[in-house]
Amino acid sequence: MLTEIETVPAHTTAVDGIVVPTFRPPEYLREAVATAAALDCALVVLCSKEASINRTVALAAEAGIELIAVDVDRLAPGLLPRFRTAELLRGTRFRRPTDTSLKRNLGLLLARALGWERLVFLDDDIRVPRPDDLRDAAKLLDSYAGVGLSVTGYPDNSVVCHAFRHAGGAQATFIGAGALAVGADSFTSFSPDVYNEDWFFLVDNTGLRSAAVTGTAVQRPYDPFLDAGRARAQEFGDCLAEGVFAALDDRRRTPAAEQGYWRDFLTRRRRFIREIIERIDELDEEPAGRERIVHALAAAHGRSLLITPQLCVDYLEALRADRETWRAQVERTRTGLRPEKALAELGLLCHARYVQPVRAA
Repeated sequence: MLTEIETVPAHTTAVDGIVVPTFRPPEYLREAVATAAALDCALVVLCSKEASINRTVALAAEAGIELIAVDVDRLAPGLLPRFRTAELLRGTRFRRPTDTSLKRNLGLLLARALGWERLVFLDDDIRVPRPDDLRDAAKLLDSYAGVGLSVTGYPDNSVVCHAFRHAGGAQATFIGAGALAVGADSFTSFSPDVYNEDWFFLVDNTGLRSAAVTGTAVQRPYDPFLDAGRARAQEFGDCLAEGVFAALDDRRRTPAAEQGYWRDFLTRRRRFIREIIERIDELDEEPAGRERIVHALAAAHGRSLLITPQLCVDYLEALRADRETWRAQVERTRTGLRPEKALAELGLLCHARYVQPVRAA
């Protein structure tokens, strides 16, 4: 159950650090750097692709904040445990071609090693107009496993859900790791390597963990229909998460071993996508715009046809095992270490930079 909280007591709880997974040029980090400066907390930036450690260090030095920047592209394989969920999808069309989950899990492990009590996950295309909203969220972690900010601006949804909204559907959003406060007790929860990994972060083997929403974040606009491959890559994780949450809404336990449930849900999912296509075709707008959306939906539908009830069952059973694997990894990680020692303990030192904040005399 997600609790909406409009106000909380005065800001007395500190945020230990902000974790940002990024693959974009460092200019995208300016909002996160400014937020870390406003909260007087550390910033952890996990870089790949176009992200640059050196230019990130320059931004942090200019703002006078504490920074840990890690080049994820250069990390040795095997740094994190081998997850059964990843092995299940390896070599298949359902394998996710991103490193977002790896970065978020690495952020949790680093926070554990540093002895943090409260961290904030923040995406590099998210702006927090009022940084104190993150302090408010951190304060609520005494009562909740995760506290997200309400994402405004451009909606934070999958391609299929964006199309549903475009066709006039009443599409809601759920809190996600784009702006999410997490306490130390939740570091033993992990993000599987699948789309909607942040939804699964907030679900355990029995259901949704306690979660709340407070404050506001703003999502930078983007074009969800630019590449049909986006919808195709999202479909397995989107279908799986929607199915799990639908079961939880019906007061069922996570349907890990119910092929019959997934057979029915997959039928409903495919019908849902086809109905959106029909509604898009009827819209009075430029044909080129309709065609782009329909093309993306067709890609999602085609990928959905490859998803079997057995795959859903197998994945959720693997996820149950992976949660125990991750818990053991976190619990055996030494905590309360200084930054350089933490980086060394985790095997990150050779591919990371640590910058201490510059304090006024």
